[in-house]
Order: sequence, then structure tokens, then C-alpha cells
Amino acid sequence: MGAALLALLITSRVIPVNDTIALPIDGSTGPLDVFAGILFWTVVTLLASALPVQLNSGVQVAVSTAPLMAATLLGGPTAGALVALFGTFDSREVKGRVAWYGTAANHAAIVLPVIAAGLVLGYLRGMAPGLLWELVSALVATLAYFILNLALVSLIVVFRGGHSMREFWTRAETTNLWANLLTLAPLGWLMARMYETPGAGWWTTLLFGVPLFTTRVAYQRFVEMREMFTQTIGALAEAVDKRDPYTSKHSQRVRLISVDIGREMRVSAPELEALEWGGLLHDVGKIGVPDSVLLKQGKLTREERMIMNAHPVLGAQIIGPVDRLAAELPVIRHHHEWYNGSGYPDRLIGDEIPRLARILHVADAFEAMTADRPYRKALSGEQALSELRKFAGVQFDPEVVDAFVKTTWAADTRDPGRSDLRPIPLLGAHAARTAHQFDGPAPGSPAADPA
Repeated sequence: MGAALLALLITSRVIPVNDTIALPIDGSTGPLDVFAGILFWTVVTLLASALPVQLNSGVQVAVSTAPLMAATLLGGPTAGALVALFGTFDSREVKGRVAWYGTAANHAAIVLPVIAAGLVLGYLRGMAPGLLWELVSALVATLAYFILNLALVSLIVVFRGGHSMREFWTRAETTNLWANLLTLAPLGWLMARMYETPGAGWWTTLLFGVPLFTTRVAYQRFVEMREMFTQTIGALAEAVDKRDPYTSKHSQRVRLISVDIGREMRVSAPELEALEWGGLLHDVGKIGVPDSVLLKQGKLTREERMIMNAHPVLGAQIIGPVDRLAAELPVIRHHHEWYNGSGYPDRLIGDEIPRLARILHVADAFEAMTADRPYRKALSGEQALSELRKFAGVQFDPEVVDAFVKTTWAADTRDPGRSDLRPIPLLGAHAARTAHQFDGPAPGSPAADPA
């Protein structure tokens, strides 16, 4: 925030507020009128910031970009920064639910981009006259604001949650924000033009509250639809898991482990989403497995094994008609392929197996081995990791096993594959849960449970 205030101070000294933003009170354009104009746009921005949309990452998105850019168009970077500083408070900050340093970071992530956008706008507007060029300049300036704002917000998210900037920038929620730019940028330009048009004036800008609110509602619907989709997938996974009392929450845990491994391997945000939803749905094909096979506590016969081993194919067939889950199909179909080609259903070898399926396979194996069975107790984290190392290059991708070791799921566990690795403090919080029947490594190993 200190940097934002310093930038605002320097800007105000070098580039004074343009009188165009003045809101005439007595027909003049004195300092009081300029102050009234800044106050007017501050109030408009506060209203636009009042109902932000909450993203899953914890970031909040408002439609205040339009009035911010309008104030910058009219009054320059200093006016825009002042409006950004005081006009972007939300109810959480007013009620003290956000720590002071969080509030400072939030406002700095808006003030600095607004100043940058104002400087870009001033430079471009001086290159050519005309309304069309001014609109182009406003679009470019808003793009500069948006990119810098998103960069600063992503830094805050990375610092707070430990996620990578690449993950934040490629999330579906974040990429959808670019669509907002296409509507909010020209909308801000129109608000500014109407504000200074003789015969129209400040009150006409209030009419733009309707498209602003519509934009906000549309984005809210987008977020809600994604959340509903995720909840529906989770409910389906829970229904599959609850067929067996020993597999309750299995898919949820596999999802969490898979995503953590994916982060260690620096997969993209769309791939993390595929791991998340694929982890939830990887066993959906067991809907078609009879209870006599699925719930059998003893060793499966050859015929029963063939029925059980068909569940990845059946799962892919069930999910196939859902276009939105196209990226998850390879994960569901191939999560039981072995690295040496002896898995099923297609006996793929090595890199022929989709990388996300290889990640899910390790997550599924670890979760199964560290969960109780009706016929055996759960393995310790160290024992399960030993099995993963033992069958790395046979059943599991060694690179994925190496990545798993770096996650908190392998914490407090000595890695038999690396003599220099010290025990990491923390395991019980994740691993010692319930069970799942799973096709583990080779017959006779602790992980070789019926699937």
C-alpha cells in the first residue's frame, strides 16, 4: 500500500486532476466542483463494488472497472487513483472482517493499475484526435489496468495459498474475466462521454447501472453453475463410494491427493481441474458392478475379476456423453493402466498412458493402501510409500512417485527411494482414513487388494 500511496503522491504532483471531471454546482468549474466530481465517481464506484462475486480461490470480482476507467478518462490518473483508493471498499473491509494489511493489499492492487492505465491513456490520446481513437485508447488502457491488477492479485493469492501464478492465471474462472473486459471497457468510455455531454450530464451515467448489474449477475451465474456442476459430481462420487461402507469419502481423498501431486508436477489449471473432477469420478463405473462382486470380502474369482476390471471402461461410457467432462475421460478410463503395460483396460505402456491417469493411479493406490479393509488393517504411510517405490517403473510412473513424496500426504514418512530425505513432520491429518478396494501392485504385495 505504501507503494500505491507514493505513486499517487508523485502522480498528483506531476499530473494534476483534469477539470473535465468537475461536477458543476454553481455553473463554475472551481476546486469544489472538481472535488464534487471525484466524490460522485467514488460513490458510483462504491455502488459497483458493493456486490462482488466470490470465486472459489477466495478472490472477489466486482464490476467497478467501468466507473474507475470513466473517472480516469475524465480526470486523469490522479483522479482515477483517488476514486480507486476510496471507492473500492467492500462490506467485509468496512465491518473489519479483513485484516488491515489485507485491505491495504487489496487497494494497492487497484490503485497502482489505475495509475498505470491513466498514464497509458494519456500517452495514447495525445497521438491522434477523434472519438474513435479515444475509444481505442480507452480499450488499451483498460487492458493495461486489467493485466496489472490480475498480476498483483495473483501474487496475493500465491502468497496466501501457495498456489502458482500459472495456475491462477489459467483457471477457468480467471480466463472468463477477460470476457468482462470486452463489456466493461467500452461501458466505462460511454459513461465518461455521457457525463461530459451538454444536455446529458451526471444523472445519465446512473442509467448505466442496469448493464453493470446485468454483467455482475451474468458472472455470478457463471460461478454458480460451475459450483453446482462440481457439487453434482461430488454427490455422484459419494453415491458410488457409499455402496461400500469401507469406501466412504474415498473419491474425495483421491481427488485431494491427485491435485496435490499435480501441483508438484506443475500441471496447468485445466489439468488440475481434470484431476479434481477425474478423481471424484474415477470409480463411477462401479455403478454397474453387482454388489456380490463389489462387496465381496474374499478373493475374487477370475470371472468376478473380469467384471470388476471393466469399471474404467464403463465409467468412461457413463461420462462420455457429457461434453464438459471430455478432459476427464482419459483419466477415468486409464487410471488402472500399469507403467510396464500389464494393466487394464488397454495395456498402455509408459508415456502412452495419459499423464493425469498416471497421477491418479498413484493417488488411488496410496489412499487404498492407507485405509482399512474388512480383511486387513491399513498400512502405515511409510509402508505404503515403500510399496509405491517398490513398484515404481512397474506399476507406477517413477516421476509421479517422486512428486508424491514432496506432498504433505507423504509427510512423516521415510522415503526408501532417497537416502537423503529426512522424515517430514505431518502425516496423520491426511492418510489414516477409511478404505477402498483397489487393484494394487503385484499379487502378494500389501497393495494387491481386489478392485
